[in-house]
Amino acid sequence: MVRKFFKLLILPLFIATTSFCQSADSLVYAEGQILNAATREPVTARITYQSLPYGNKVGVLNNDTYSFPMFDRVKYSIIVEAPGFDVAKYMLDPAEANADKRVIRNIELTKGTVNQRLAVGNVIRLDNLIFQVGKSKITEESYQELDIVHGMMTENEKMVIQLEGHTDYQGNTKENLKLSQARVDAVKQYLVSKGINKSRIKTKAFGSTMPLSREETPEAHRMNRRVEMRILEN
Repeated sequence: MVRKFFKLLILPLFIATTSFCQSADSLVYAEGQILNAATREPVTARITYQSLPYGNKVGVLNNDTYSFPMFDRVKYSIIVEAPGFDVAKYMLDPAEANADKRVIRNIELTKGTVNQRLAVGNVIRLDNLIFQVGKSKITEESYQELDIVHGMMTENEKMVIQLEGHTDYQGNTKENLKLSQARVDAVKQYLVSKGINKSRIKTKAFGSTMPLSREETPEAHRMNRRVEMRILEN
């Protein structure tokens, strides 16, 4: 009787351990280099990846190479951004893994013209725009990026933009909507104070309704808290 009970106790543990080992053995990795398409030289870039379709797994790298595990054998999106280059967006499929369980994809970046980057409909994420936690006050570290936006609008007098505010999905939904509106209003006020006509700056608040990721990590929440600039006219 004791021996039978012992077998019943051990069997689930054995099955769970075996299942885990099989999962670990079948884990697929995505990896590759970031290259200048013209010179084939390495380019250090910001690499953001997340699982599809819900972004349950997310990560950010700053390097000229990338490597990350593709959990659950689902597809991943990868976005590569580097100053002076067009943004590159790809989808990686674990079904394309080689015999070593690697999805190899070298990503080549091309240098776009200013007109291409500022084309109507393009959305530019203001990654270096920082607010105090839970507030709409812009920190001094953000002024440099906002001054770049000011320079764009000064050089392109016909440009009309829409500032779009997003928060993470923590907290009250209505309060998040109010906070995202207050933040884009603060950015608009800064640009207006620098001489940009307020009629050239529209605002729209999305609150927590459009997260980039639903990963429960500080990095994912930081990614979700953002302001984006959409080119409406140019």
